[in-house]
Amino acid sequence: MATKINHKTTFEAAKTIEPIFTGGDVSHNASGSFIATCVDEDVLIVSVQTGKVLCRIEGDGEAVTSLCLAPDLYHLVIASRSLSLRIFSLKHLEGSNTITAELTRTLKPHTTPVVSSAIDATGSLLATGGAEGTVKVWDLRGGYVSHTFHGHGGVVSALHFFQSQSTGPSNIKTSRKRKSRGDDQMEVDDPSPSRSIYLASGGEDGKIRIWDLATRKSSATLDSHVSVVRSLEYSEEQQLLLSASRDRTIILWDGRTWKQQRVIPALEVLETAGFLVGGGFCYAGGEHGAVRIWNVSMGREVTPKQKPGLENDAITAIIPVVEDDAVLSIHRDQTMKLQSVSALRSLPPSESLGSLPVLRTISGNYDEVIDMACVGPDRTLLALATNTESLRLISIQDTEKTTNSKPPEGVETFGNDVALLEGHEDIIICLDVDWSGYWVATGAKDNTARLWRLDPASSSYECFAVFAGHAESLGAIALPRSPPTDGPALRNPALHPPAFLLTGSQDKTIKRWDTGKLKYDQSATEPQTGTKALFTRVAHEKDINAMDVSPISPLFASASQDRTIKVWSLEDGSVTAVLRGHKRGVWSVRFSPAGTPPLSLPDGGSSGARGLLVSGSGDRTVKVWSLSTYTCLQTFEGHSNSVLKVVWIPPTTDSETQDDDDAGEDNARPFQARSNNQPLIASASSDTLVKIWSPYSAAAADSDHLLTTLDNHTDRVWALVAPNSYPRIPSSSSKKHSNKSQPQQPYPYSLISGAGDATLTFWRDTTLQTTLLASQRATERIEQDQLLQNHIFGKNYREAITLSLALGHPGRLLRVFEDVVTSSESQKERTEDDHHDGDDDNNRSNSSIMGSKAVDDVLASLDRTQLWQLLEHVRDWNTNARTAPVAQRILNCLLRSYPKDVFVEMARDKKLVGAASGRMEPTAAGGKTRSGAGGGMKELLRALEVYTERHYKRMEELVDESYLIEYTLREMDEVAGVSAAGGLNGSLLLANGHEAQDGDIVMV
Repeated sequence: MATKINHKTTFEAAKTIEPIFTGGDVSHNASGSFIATCVDEDVLIVSVQTGKVLCRIEGDGEAVTSLCLAPDLYHLVIASRSLSLRIFSLKHLEGSNTITAELTRTLKPHTTPVVSSAIDATGSLLATGGAEGTVKVWDLRGGYVSHTFHGHGGVVSALHFFQSQSTGPSNIKTSRKRKSRGDDQMEVDDPSPSRSIYLASGGEDGKIRIWDLATRKSSATLDSHVSVVRSLEYSEEQQLLLSASRDRTIILWDGRTWKQQRVIPALEVLETAGFLVGGGFCYAGGEHGAVRIWNVSMGREVTPKQKPGLENDAITAIIPVVEDDAVLSIHRDQTMKLQSVSALRSLPPSESLGSLPVLRTISGNYDEVIDMACVGPDRTLLALATNTESLRLISIQDTEKTTNSKPPEGVETFGNDVALLEGHEDIIICLDVDWSGYWVATGAKDNTARLWRLDPASSSYECFAVFAGHAESLGAIALPRSPPTDGPALRNPALHPPAFLLTGSQDKTIKRWDTGKLKYDQSATEPQTGTKALFTRVAHEKDINAMDVSPISPLFASASQDRTIKVWSLEDGSVTAVLRGHKRGVWSVRFSPAGTPPLSLPDGGSSGARGLLVSGSGDRTVKVWSLSTYTCLQTFEGHSNSVLKVVWIPPTTDSETQDDDDAGEDNARPFQARSNNQPLIASASSDTLVKIWSPYSAAAADSDHLLTTLDNHTDRVWALVAPNSYPRIPSSSSKKHSNKSQPQQPYPYSLISGAGDATLTFWRDTTLQTTLLASQRATERIEQDQLLQNHIFGKNYREAITLSLALGHPGRLLRVFEDVVTSSESQKERTEDDHHDGDDDNNRSNSSIMGSKAVDDVLASLDRTQLWQLLEHVRDWNTNARTAPVAQRILNCLLRSYPKDVFVEMARDKKLVGAASGRMEPTAAGGKTRSGAGGGMKELLRALEVYTERHYKRMEELVDESYLIEYTLREMDEVAGVSAAGGLNGSLLLANGHEAQDGDIVMV
């Protein structure tokens, strides 16, 4: 008999791009391949090679003030404003994609927050510097203080461990006089060479102190900086100590005499500095936002002079990455740039470097994702408007199977920044892409729109034209979605801009710009300006929020805060229709894709062949409109807040749903979850949810139209995009790395969502896989049910019991036990009637509790999960007087078969309850402890005890009542015996004294 399967639409978050750095301290291991960063109160360990998060450690509720990652990647130290210092033990297996962190110790090292920290090269010593000026050295593994140093008058801003062969004085104090900057004063005590572990500490007063851990004293005090010391590093090859300060200077100190060897004026406020290439070069970064490198021996800068960047471009940290022979610069806007310095190894002393090539750019935080679109001819780039004046392009090409593998040459890693397009003077609010993917339009708060040309094959990303004319900010923009019928623009779209551009503004007007007449000039260095609008229309009474162009007809639609949607003619800008029905402002509008089938109406009609229009509004509804009658066909309610974005998800194709991992060996044609030509609707809302709707559901209820709800964001979802809704044109770069014998595969993710929590979620449609899995499970269930029935019919009790427990069939399991008990009692009755072999059979039946030795053996050999399941069934059966006798037999057998230690261990097993019920036990929120199997065992035993006492009491009452029955029957026998004794010859006498005959009634 066939089983009906309830097909359900499902999506899963296949990949997520989350913030990996939101500001604060950064630390790294010895090779620079792993960094520890702060994301709000949490700490992340990130792979520099891939930019992926390998470990996440939750914060303690306060901001992190200092981070320190051990050089050997074995420990991580986190200090916060709560004055606590947490030490974690890290484990990273080679080739694995995760790092496990275990909290080993929590300390309170200072009375003020820890501002700086450092771990020595051996990973055994930890130094902490507090805001009160105290420096402490800790045994990292033992967790105790080995040294305490006092001397700084304020915040300890920098710490660094090093080893040095000091041949000069062991106690030197150098200070720079204010009148003569070249004269030094030295105090010398006990001149003797020594080699020891030293700790250099710098403070906000500009002083640097060298502490000898062997003598527990200060070896030197270096007083030359006049501002906060931000960085310290020692080069064993050069025996030089480098110090960088916010006083715009870098000072190189001789590690033997602790005298100044060289002062390098940086002429910018510095935040970080260090050595490169064995101490032959030093780097620094600060407020200008550029990595600068100097030749140590000559003191000459080898990097070219660059213009100072913006305030957000300032560098806060630079990390040398040994594996890539590069440096990773971390900027104030949470951007990380990996720049190559390999040319330093072969650089002649008298020559300079060019600009450092950027190998990779990683965005630590996208801030608030306002709008996005899949761009490029093969749609492997994602353009983001992220609450800044720059347009960010990131790679979404899935080129790697594991996080440690490297992509092919010339192909960006998934999630890495490809380009940052600058030109707008204010925040970008909206963007759109044309049918080819080569042209992107952006609208911003600077009242202008820009048209960008993107050519990933040649890594060319440039602004093509600027359109000025609106009086207020642009809130909507649109480009053509259908290719031209013929001509050079169809054959080579990269060299021909789109035919038109539509813009909508807060000035309540819509403009159409004739961009098709603009010519692309490869030699041009400035964007084209001065283009005039083909027409301008006062469109709405309030701000215009969204616009879209029809892919099948010369129409476009605009949505406004005035609660209306207007459909316009592309040719002359005349109003074709006004759609009213929303009760609040309309945030988004979208035409259905070409080839969308008409909707079947409840009255038997159709929506027409001109297509559909979907809109989302602040009234928390999604409406579907007919472009034939311009009426509202459907209204979907389900969001609890404003609907900010709506898109159409194209129908799933066979090639898209087939997966190598899920394909069956029989190559059977898979079940299609929905018709191949029926698209879905996705809506994003301020309630942080994304909902998937089907306008083709036959039922009228919203719950039937709602297919599923996607939840992976913590802030309002502003942006949605369906990558497979765009036509894809193979580019030269994609052809180079693809198999030409195979057709281009659809994009693996059906939907991409971006929200105010700076998170991008890539959703994969798993409906087909879910359906196949459900079908497979249903088939297996039917087969196992049939097998169970066969075992029951054949009285194979051992197999029947274990299979019933595995399938979760308590009713059938009860019938098995009842059959065993009934058959044993029947056998016992038959053997009692047989006097010849009764003794042997009685002994055999008495030796089994359940009535069958095989069943006793099965109950005595259950594992913990099966035993717990059976105890739960026994508890339920024991509540019914009809099934209680069987339950008591089973309980008797279990208690005699297992020692008490087994039940005690089950009570202590916290995962047993969830495993036995087929689900994982959820984690308690707020740090509260939940009752695990121990609480479940206690409740189970209590239930068994209560009902067993009730049954025992009922049996005692029955026993007492049985004595009364026995007494009554005995008295009846005695009365019958006395009457019989009064008759003649033992015969009964009638009342008249005659002997009773057959048929007479005798009264006793």
